[in-house]
Amino acid sequence: MFKDTKAFSGFSVDDLNAAREFYGQTLGLAVSETDQGLMLMVAGGNGTFVYPKPDHTPATYTILNFPVDDIG
Repeated sequence: MFKDTKAFSGFSVDDLNAAREFYGQTLGLAVSETDQGLMLMVAGGNGTFVYPKPDHTPATYTILNFPVDDIG
């Protein structure tokens, strides 16, 4: 039923403006706005949805991974 559906991931934040600045300016991702939140455009073609949540609690697990050659 969903095998040919293009899936995407998402996560909540408590400050959409701070998220837009961090992912767009600090990390250099293309960020577009939707009526419900932000869409981060990452390599591979699938976006990651970022949405505001008033009672947001930061995740205690990894929500987004970027492979890099050197973390420094």
